[in-house]
Amino acid sequence: MPKFGLTMHEGTIQRFFKAAGESVVAGEPLYEVETEKVLYEVEAPASGTLATRLFEEGATVECGVAVAVIAEAGEDIAAVAARYGEAASRVESTPLPKPRESSALAAPQSAAGARRSASPIARKLAAELGVNLDNINGTGPGGRITREDVERAAKSGAPAVEGVRIAFRGARKVIAERMHQSLQSSAQITITTEADVTDATEFRSRSTREFDFSYTDLMIYAVARALMRHPRMNARLDGAEIAISANANVGTAVALQEGLIVPVLRAAETKSLRDIALESRALGEKARAGHLKLEDVTGGSFTITNLGTWGIDAFTPILNPGETGILGVGRIIDKPAVYRGEIVRRAMMWLSLTFDHRVVDGAPAAEFLQSVIEIFNCGER
Repeated sequence: MPKFGLTMHEGTIQRFFKAAGESVVAGEPLYEVETEKVLYEVEAPASGTLATRLFEEGATVECGVAVAVIAEAGEDIAAVAARYGEAASRVESTPLPKPRESSALAAPQSAAGARRSASPIARKLAAELGVNLDNINGTGPGGRITREDVERAAKSGAPAVEGVRIAFRGARKVIAERMHQSLQSSAQITITTEADVTDATEFRSRSTREFDFSYTDLMIYAVARALMRHPRMNARLDGAEIAISANANVGTAVALQEGLIVPVLRAAETKSLRDIALESRALGEKARAGHLKLEDVTGGSFTITNLGTWGIDAFTPILNPGETGILGVGRIIDKPAVYRGEIVRRAMMWLSLTFDHRVVDGAPAAEFLQSVIEIFNCGER
Protein backbone atom coordinates (compact mmCIF):
# COMPACT_ATOMS: atom_id res chain seq x y z
CA MET A 1 0.00 0.00 0.00
CA PRO A 2 1.76 3.17 -1.16
CA LYS A 3 1.72 6.44 0.79
CA PHE A 4 0.33 9.21 -1.46
CA GLY A 5 0.57 12.08 1.02
CA LEU A 6 1.92 13.05 4.44
CA THR A 7 -1.48 12.65 6.09
CA MET A 8 -2.22 9.22 4.58
CA HIS A 9 -1.87 6.29 6.98
CA GLU A 10 -4.03 3.66 5.29
CA GLY A 11 -5.97 3.02 2.11
CA THR A 12 -9.03 0.99 1.19
CA ILE A 13 -8.78 -1.37 -1.78
CA GLN A 14 -11.78 -0.63 -3.99
CA ARG A 15 -11.09 -3.12 -6.75
CA PHE A 16 -8.40 -5.21 -8.41
CA PHE A 17 -7.95 -4.96 -12.17
CA LYS A 18 -6.25 -8.36 -12.33
CA ALA A 19 -7.21 -11.78 -11.02
CA ALA A 20 -4.74 -14.31 -9.64
CA GLY A 21 -3.03 -16.11 -12.54
CA GLU A 22 -3.31 -13.20 -14.99
CA SER A 23 -0.24 -11.66 -16.56
CA VAL A 24 0.84 -8.22 -15.38
CA VAL A 25 2.87 -5.56 -17.20
CA ALA A 26 4.89 -3.03 -15.23
CA GLY A 27 3.19 0.37 -15.27
CA GLU A 28 -0.36 -0.81 -15.97
CA PRO A 29 -3.11 -0.29 -13.34
CA LEU A 30 -3.15 -3.17 -10.86
CA TYR A 31 -5.66 -2.06 -8.24
CA GLU A 32 -7.65 0.99 -7.14
CA VAL A 33 -7.29 2.56 -3.70
CA GLU A 34 -9.57 4.99 -1.87
CA THR A 35 -7.40 7.37 0.15
CA GLU A 36 -8.44 10.16 2.47
CA LYS A 37 -8.87 12.43 -0.56
CA VAL A 38 -9.29 10.58 -3.86
CA LEU A 39 -9.54 7.28 -5.69
CA TYR A 40 -6.12 6.36 -7.03
CA GLU A 41 -5.06 3.68 -9.49
CA VAL A 42 -1.89 1.90 -8.32
CA GLU A 43 0.37 0.71 -11.12
CA ALA A 44 2.12 -2.64 -11.14
CA PRO A 45 5.76 -2.18 -10.05
CA ALA A 46 7.00 -5.12 -12.15
CA SER A 47 6.00 -7.47 -14.94
CA GLY A 48 5.06 -11.10 -14.36
CA THR A 49 2.01 -13.03 -13.20
CA LEU A 50 -0.25 -12.05 -10.33
CA ALA A 51 0.35 -15.00 -8.02
CA THR A 52 -1.96 -14.02 -5.17
CA ARG A 53 -3.94 -11.15 -3.71
CA LEU A 54 -3.24 -10.79 0.01
CA PHE A 55 -6.38 -8.77 0.72
CA GLU A 56 -9.92 -8.79 -0.60
CA GLU A 57 -11.63 -5.82 -2.24
CA GLY A 58 -12.98 -3.51 0.44
CA ALA A 59 -10.12 -4.21 2.88
CA THR A 60 -8.40 -1.28 4.62
CA VAL A 61 -4.62 -1.68 4.62
CA GLU A 62 -1.90 0.29 6.39
CA CYS A 63 0.66 2.08 4.22
CA GLY A 64 3.73 -0.04 3.56
CA VAL A 65 1.91 -3.38 3.83
CA ALA A 66 2.00 -5.68 0.77
CA VAL A 67 -1.40 -6.21 -0.86
CA ALA A 68 -0.49 -8.62 -3.68
CA VAL A 69 2.40 -10.70 -5.01
CA ILE A 70 3.69 -10.75 -8.58
CA ALA A 71 5.61 -13.85 -9.64
CA GLU A 72 8.55 -13.34 -11.99
CA ALA A 73 8.83 -15.11 -15.31
CA GLY A 74 9.80 -18.76 -14.78
CA GLU A 75 8.67 -18.93 -11.15
CA ASP A 76 6.26 -21.58 -9.96
CA ILE A 77 3.10 -19.52 -9.48
CA ALA A 78 1.43 -22.09 -7.22
CA ALA A 79 4.49 -22.27 -4.98
CA VAL A 80 4.69 -18.47 -4.74
CA ALA A 81 1.00 -18.20 -3.96
CA ALA A 82 1.30 -20.91 -1.28
CA ARG A 83 4.34 -19.24 0.30
CA TYR A 84 2.74 -15.84 0.53
CA GLY A 85 -0.67 -17.27 1.31
CA GLU A 86 0.73 -18.43 4.64
CA ALA A 87 1.90 -14.87 5.34
CA ALA A 88 -1.49 -13.54 4.31
CA SER A 89 -3.23 -15.85 6.77
CA ARG A 90 -1.06 -14.44 9.55
CA VAL A 91 -2.05 -10.91 8.53
CA GLU A 92 -5.72 -11.87 8.46
CA SER A 93 -5.44 -13.43 11.92
CA THR A 94 -4.63 -9.98 13.35
CA PRO A 95 -6.80 -7.64 11.30
CA LEU A 96 -6.94 -3.90 11.70
CA PRO A 97 -9.87 -2.70 13.85
CA LYS A 98 -12.89 -2.30 11.61
CA PRO A 99 -16.31 -0.74 12.25
CA ARG A 100 -19.21 -3.13 12.53
CA GLU A 101 -20.84 -3.76 9.17
CA SER A 102 -24.32 -4.83 8.27
CA SER A 103 -25.02 -7.81 6.08
CA ALA A 104 -25.69 -5.35 3.26
CA LEU A 105 -22.09 -4.11 3.37
CA ALA A 106 -20.47 -7.49 3.88
CA ALA A 107 -20.05 -9.96 1.04
CA PRO A 108 -23.56 -11.30 0.29
CA GLN A 109 -24.37 -15.00 0.47
CA SER A 110 -26.64 -16.80 -1.94
CA ALA A 111 -29.27 -19.26 -0.82
CA ALA A 112 -26.74 -22.05 -1.28
CA GLY A 113 -24.26 -20.23 1.00
CA ALA A 114 -21.77 -19.36 -1.75
CA ARG A 115 -20.19 -15.93 -1.82
CA ARG A 116 -21.83 -13.65 -4.34
CA SER A 117 -19.73 -11.04 -6.07
CA ALA A 118 -20.59 -7.34 -5.80
CA SER A 119 -18.45 -4.27 -6.30
CA PRO A 120 -17.69 -2.21 -3.15
CA ILE A 121 -19.66 0.70 -4.62
CA ALA A 122 -22.64 -1.60 -5.21
CA ARG A 123 -22.49 -2.86 -1.61
CA LYS A 124 -22.29 0.66 -0.22
CA LEU A 125 -25.17 1.89 -2.39
CA ALA A 126 -27.27 -1.13 -1.44
CA ALA A 127 -26.79 -0.29 2.24
CA GLU A 128 -27.78 3.34 1.67
CA LEU A 129 -30.87 2.44 -0.37
CA GLY A 130 -31.87 -0.51 1.80
CA VAL A 131 -31.64 -3.02 -1.04
CA ASN A 132 -31.00 -6.71 -0.30
CA LEU A 133 -28.18 -7.94 -2.55
CA ASP A 134 -29.37 -11.54 -2.19
CA ASN A 135 -32.32 -10.66 -4.44
CA ILE A 136 -30.29 -9.15 -7.29
CA ASN A 137 -28.94 -10.93 -10.33
CA GLY A 138 -25.68 -9.26 -11.31
CA THR A 139 -25.09 -8.21 -14.92
CA GLY A 140 -21.36 -7.60 -14.56
CA PRO A 141 -18.55 -10.01 -15.53
CA GLY A 142 -19.14 -13.41 -13.93
CA GLY A 143 -22.48 -12.27 -12.54
CA ARG A 144 -20.90 -9.49 -10.46
CA ILE A 145 -23.46 -7.06 -9.03
CA THR A 146 -22.83 -3.53 -10.27
CA ARG A 147 -23.99 -0.10 -9.15
CA GLU A 148 -26.47 -0.05 -12.04
CA ASP A 149 -27.95 -3.36 -10.84
CA VAL A 150 -28.55 -1.91 -7.37
CA GLU A 151 -30.12 1.29 -8.74
CA ARG A 152 -32.39 -0.78 -11.00
CA ALA A 153 -33.41 -2.99 -8.07
CA ALA A 154 -34.17 0.03 -5.90
CA LYS A 155 -36.49 1.44 -8.56
CA SER A 156 -38.27 -1.89 -8.99
CA GLY A 157 -38.84 -2.27 -5.26
CA ALA A 158 -36.49 -5.11 -4.38
CA PRO A 159 -36.92 -6.42 -0.79
CA ALA A 160 -35.15 -4.12 1.64
CA VAL A 161 -32.71 -4.97 4.40
CA GLU A 162 -34.14 -4.12 7.81
CA GLY A 163 -32.11 -2.12 10.32
CA VAL A 164 -29.24 -1.20 8.02
CA ARG A 165 -25.96 -0.18 9.64
CA ILE A 166 -23.41 1.62 7.44
CA ALA A 167 -19.73 1.17 8.18
CA PHE A 168 -18.08 4.39 9.36
CA ARG A 169 -14.96 4.33 7.19
CA GLY A 170 -13.44 5.57 3.96
CA ALA A 171 -14.27 9.08 2.79
CA ARG A 172 -17.03 9.59 5.40
CA LYS A 173 -14.64 8.77 8.25
CA VAL A 174 -11.88 10.98 6.85
CA ILE A 175 -14.25 13.94 6.43
CA ALA A 176 -15.40 13.54 10.04
CA GLU A 177 -11.84 13.36 11.35
CA ARG A 178 -10.68 16.38 9.36
CA MET A 179 -13.65 18.53 10.33
CA HIS A 180 -13.21 17.67 14.00
CA GLN A 181 -9.48 18.36 13.72
CA SER A 182 -10.25 21.72 12.10
CA LEU A 183 -12.50 22.82 14.97
CA GLN A 184 -10.02 21.64 17.60
CA SER A 185 -6.91 23.23 16.08
CA SER A 186 -8.09 26.73 15.06
CA ALA A 187 -10.01 29.71 16.44
CA GLN A 188 -12.93 29.80 14.00
CA ILE A 189 -15.42 32.62 13.77
CA THR A 190 -18.06 33.24 11.09
CA ILE A 191 -19.33 36.59 9.84
CA THR A 192 -22.28 36.95 7.46
CA THR A 193 -23.64 39.64 5.21
CA GLU A 194 -26.47 40.00 2.72
CA ALA A 195 -25.14 41.31 -0.56
CA ASP A 196 -26.97 43.04 -3.39
CA VAL A 197 -25.73 41.11 -6.46
CA THR A 198 -28.14 42.52 -9.03
CA ASP A 199 -25.25 43.81 -11.14
CA ALA A 200 -23.70 40.33 -11.18
CA THR A 201 -26.93 38.68 -12.32
CA GLU A 202 -27.31 41.22 -15.11
CA PHE A 203 -23.68 40.74 -16.13
CA ARG A 204 -24.18 36.96 -16.31
CA SER A 205 -27.37 37.34 -18.36
CA ARG A 206 -25.48 39.45 -20.89
CA SER A 207 -22.29 37.40 -20.95
CA THR A 208 -23.62 33.83 -21.19
CA ARG A 209 -24.47 34.51 -24.83
CA GLU A 210 -20.71 34.54 -25.43
CA PHE A 211 -19.69 31.69 -23.08
CA ASP A 212 -21.32 29.71 -20.31
CA PHE A 213 -20.26 30.20 -16.70
CA SER A 214 -21.87 29.67 -13.31
CA TYR A 215 -22.17 31.96 -10.31
CA THR A 216 -19.62 29.71 -8.60
CA ASP A 217 -17.17 30.43 -11.43
CA LEU A 218 -17.79 34.13 -10.96
CA MET A 219 -17.25 33.74 -7.21
CA ILE A 220 -13.92 31.96 -7.78
CA TYR A 221 -12.89 34.85 -10.02
CA ALA A 222 -13.87 37.40 -7.36
CA VAL A 223 -12.34 35.53 -4.41
CA ALA A 224 -9.01 34.99 -6.19
CA ARG A 225 -8.61 38.70 -6.89
CA ALA A 226 -9.80 39.69 -3.41
CA LEU A 227 -7.16 37.38 -1.92
CA MET A 228 -4.49 39.35 -3.76
CA ARG A 229 -5.84 42.55 -2.18
CA HIS A 230 -5.98 40.95 1.28
CA PRO A 231 -3.07 38.47 1.42
CA ARG A 232 -3.56 37.65 5.11
CA MET A 233 -6.73 35.74 4.09
CA ASN A 234 -4.55 33.71 1.73
CA ALA A 235 -2.28 32.43 4.49
CA ARG A 236 -1.78 29.51 6.85
CA LEU A 237 -0.30 29.35 10.34
CA ASP A 238 2.96 27.40 10.11
CA GLY A 239 4.41 26.97 13.56
CA ALA A 240 5.68 30.37 14.72
CA GLU A 241 5.12 31.95 11.30
CA ILE A 242 2.20 33.06 9.13
CA ALA A 243 2.94 31.75 5.64
CA ILE A 244 1.23 33.78 2.89
CA SER A 245 0.65 31.97 -0.38
CA ALA A 246 1.99 33.64 -3.51
CA ASN A 247 -1.03 32.48 -5.53
CA ALA A 248 -4.75 32.15 -4.95
CA ASN A 249 -5.23 28.39 -5.09
CA VAL A 250 -8.99 28.25 -4.68
CA GLY A 251 -10.72 25.00 -3.76
CA THR A 252 -14.41 24.46 -4.49
CA ALA A 253 -16.38 21.88 -2.53
CA VAL A 254 -18.09 19.30 -4.76
CA ALA A 255 -20.82 17.11 -3.27
CA LEU A 256 -20.47 13.42 -4.09
CA GLN A 257 -22.56 10.50 -2.91
CA GLU A 258 -19.89 9.42 -0.41
CA GLY A 259 -19.10 12.94 0.82
CA LEU A 260 -17.35 16.15 -0.15
CA ILE A 261 -14.24 16.54 -2.26
CA VAL A 262 -12.47 19.86 -2.85
CA PRO A 263 -10.71 20.17 -6.23
CA VAL A 264 -8.25 23.07 -6.33
CA LEU A 265 -8.01 25.61 -9.13
CA ARG A 266 -4.41 26.85 -8.94
CA ALA A 267 -3.26 30.45 -9.47
CA ALA A 268 -6.87 31.48 -10.09
CA GLU A 269 -5.90 35.16 -9.89
CA THR A 270 -4.05 34.77 -13.22
CA LYS A 271 -7.00 33.24 -15.07
CA SER A 272 -9.82 34.88 -16.97
CA LEU A 273 -13.43 34.12 -16.11
CA ARG A 274 -13.68 31.98 -19.24
CA ASP A 275 -10.60 29.96 -18.23
CA ILE A 276 -11.95 29.51 -14.71
CA ALA A 277 -15.29 28.27 -16.06
CA LEU A 278 -13.62 25.71 -18.32
CA GLU A 279 -11.19 24.45 -15.68
CA SER A 280 -13.71 24.27 -12.84
CA ARG A 281 -16.15 22.36 -15.07
CA ALA A 282 -13.42 19.88 -15.98
CA LEU A 283 -12.46 19.40 -12.32
CA GLY A 284 -16.10 18.88 -11.36
CA GLU A 285 -16.54 16.21 -14.03
CA LYS A 286 -13.37 14.44 -12.88
CA ALA A 287 -14.60 14.55 -9.28
CA ARG A 288 -17.98 13.03 -10.11
CA ALA A 289 -16.34 10.36 -12.27
CA GLY A 290 -13.85 9.51 -9.53
CA HIS A 291 -10.86 10.43 -11.69
CA LEU A 292 -9.26 13.14 -9.55
CA LYS A 293 -5.56 12.77 -8.83
CA LEU A 294 -3.81 13.76 -5.63
CA GLU A 295 -2.44 16.91 -7.26
CA ASP A 296 -6.04 17.99 -8.06
CA VAL A 297 -7.06 18.15 -4.39
CA THR A 298 -3.95 19.39 -2.56
CA GLY A 299 -2.25 22.76 -2.19
CA GLY A 300 -5.38 24.88 -1.68
CA SER A 301 -5.08 28.25 0.09
CA PHE A 302 -8.81 29.15 0.36
CA THR A 303 -12.09 27.26 -0.11
CA ILE A 304 -15.55 28.13 -1.46
CA THR A 305 -18.60 26.04 -0.59
CA ASN A 306 -21.93 26.76 -2.25
CA LEU A 307 -25.24 25.52 -0.81
CA GLY A 308 -27.36 27.99 -2.74
CA THR A 309 -28.33 25.26 -5.20
CA TRP A 310 -30.16 23.52 -2.34
CA GLY A 311 -32.08 26.65 -1.36
CA ILE A 312 -29.88 27.53 1.62
CA ASP A 313 -29.44 31.19 2.54
CA ALA A 314 -26.72 31.26 5.20
CA PHE A 315 -24.73 28.63 7.10
CA THR A 316 -21.53 28.15 9.09
CA PRO A 317 -18.81 26.52 6.96
CA ILE A 318 -15.89 24.77 8.68
CA LEU A 319 -12.32 25.59 7.66
CA ASN A 320 -10.38 23.18 5.52
CA PRO A 321 -7.55 22.25 7.94
CA GLY A 322 -4.56 24.54 7.48
CA GLU A 323 -6.40 27.29 5.60
CA THR A 324 -7.36 30.68 7.05
CA GLY A 325 -10.68 31.20 5.27
CA ILE A 326 -13.67 29.48 3.72
CA LEU A 327 -16.58 31.28 2.06
CA GLY A 328 -20.09 29.89 2.28
CA VAL A 329 -22.31 31.00 -0.63
CA GLY A 330 -26.10 31.04 -0.31
CA ARG A 331 -28.83 31.22 -2.92
CA ILE A 332 -29.58 34.30 -5.00
CA ILE A 333 -33.18 35.41 -4.57
CA ASP A 334 -35.17 38.43 -5.74
CA LYS A 335 -36.66 40.39 -2.86
CA PRO A 336 -37.74 43.96 -1.98
CA ALA A 337 -34.77 46.10 -0.95
CA VAL A 338 -34.01 49.78 -0.44
CA TYR A 339 -31.98 50.97 -3.42
CA ARG A 340 -31.19 54.65 -3.95
CA GLY A 341 -33.91 55.68 -1.54
CA GLU A 342 -36.64 53.51 -3.08
CA ILE A 343 -38.04 50.05 -2.36
CA VAL A 344 -37.39 48.00 -5.49
CA ARG A 345 -36.81 44.38 -6.48
CA ARG A 346 -33.14 43.40 -6.18
CA ALA A 347 -31.18 40.15 -6.42
CA MET A 348 -29.82 39.40 -2.93
CA MET A 349 -27.41 36.76 -1.66
CA TRP A 350 -26.07 35.81 1.78
CA LEU A 351 -22.34 35.19 2.19
CA SER A 352 -20.85 33.47 5.26
CA LEU A 353 -17.11 33.85 5.83
CA THR A 354 -15.44 31.59 8.39
CA PHE A 355 -11.86 32.55 9.25
CA ASP A 356 -9.12 31.65 11.72
CA HIS A 357 -9.01 34.45 14.28
CA ARG A 358 -5.41 33.51 15.13
CA VAL A 359 -4.31 34.71 11.70
CA VAL A 360 -6.68 37.55 10.90
CA ASP A 361 -9.02 39.80 12.89
CA GLY A 362 -12.67 40.62 12.25
CA ALA A 363 -12.21 44.00 10.56
CA PRO A 364 -9.70 42.81 7.91
CA ALA A 365 -11.91 39.76 7.29
CA ALA A 366 -14.90 42.05 6.76
CA GLU A 367 -12.87 44.19 4.36
CA PHE A 368 -11.99 41.06 2.39
CA LEU A 369 -15.66 40.11 2.20
CA GLN A 370 -16.57 43.57 0.91
CA SER A 371 -13.90 43.24 -1.79
CA VAL A 372 -15.35 39.89 -2.85
CA ILE A 373 -18.80 41.48 -3.25
CA GLU A 374 -17.39 44.44 -5.16
CA ILE A 375 -15.49 42.27 -7.64
CA PHE A 376 -18.35 39.76 -7.93
CA ASN A 377 -20.56 42.64 -9.00
CA CYS A 378 -18.62 43.04 -12.25
CA GLY A 379 -15.52 44.76 -10.86
CA GLU A 380 -12.04 44.39 -12.42
CA ARG A 381 -13.36 43.04 -15.73
